[in-house]
Amino acid sequence: MANIARKRILLSAIEHKCVLSMGRVLEEQYGYIVESIPVDRNGHIKSAELEKLLGDDVLLVSIMAVNNEIGSIQDINPISEAIRKSGAIFHCDAAQAPIAITMESLAAKADMISLSGHKMYGPKGIGALYIRRDLQDEIEPLIYGGGQQNGLRSGTLPTPLCVGMGAAAEYIGSPEVSERRKDLQDRTNRFLDMLLALSWPTKLHGEEGQKRHPGNISIGFRGFNAENILGALQPHLAASTGSACTSGIPEPSHVLKAVGLTTEEAKSVIRFSLGFETSDQEVDVAVKLIDMALQRLSDSQTMRTA
Repeated sequence: MANIARKRILLSAIEHKCVLSMGRVLEEQYGYIVESIPVDRNGHIKSAELEKLLGDDVLLVSIMAVNNEIGSIQDINPISEAIRKSGAIFHCDAAQAPIAITMESLAAKADMISLSGHKMYGPKGIGALYIRRDLQDEIEPLIYGGGQQNGLRSGTLPTPLCVGMGAAAEYIGSPEVSERRKDLQDRTNRFLDMLLALSWPTKLHGEEGQKRHPGNISIGFRGFNAENILGALQPHLAASTGSACTSGIPEPSHVLKAVGLTTEEAKSVIRFSLGFETSDQEVDVAVKLIDMALQRLSDSQTMRTA
């Protein structure tokens, strides 16, 4: 996919760590110039800034459809139009998208789309990369061998995982999921309202309502350290201070920093994720556990300063 005239690659500031890491490899090992596309406080691409960065020397632009930490849903249509006009290739990380949005038109807007089985109620250990048909001859395979799929890959695929992801994709596209998505949004909103009603200072980060993943809440607890809250909630409630894929990294989330939070603010933020099977009773219990954990931490802080 090398193009001598196009040596710049644009990545949004809130891409998944794996995409940002790949950008560093392309820069350090292959000599590409990798630049960051800024976002606003809700995690949406700044359209004017994107257009300024685009040019006939840009090879690839990667912008995720739905953010994995703050749930922001991008408006893909104008993003796609701007990138297509520049002649660059548009890659969209859509791993979080199937639960959040309908996927029918995404393939018409992006040249390459990444998907993950376990993010759509399929099995772990399998994913898919959609590549626009006329681009497939220009893709360098990662593994050489049998030359399956017109030379794009090699090796024997795990049939059970493929079938599982296919069944999950069929389910995600069903009318039933449209109703379940609405129910999930309502339950998440109820959970958020209950958290905001607690006696502790809280703040939602990212977009509200329909422009956000229906099962995502990224909320800050001012005056508390998120790691301490999570420790106090164990083993009863699972949550994260950022991406679950980078939970072992003891530094503030790059996503939260990109949307304008200070280091101190970012350290107070917890990401809660609800799914189709989450019940109202579980929401009620979760809020009580969080309230109790904050009370214990507050009492502990008071005792240390007394």
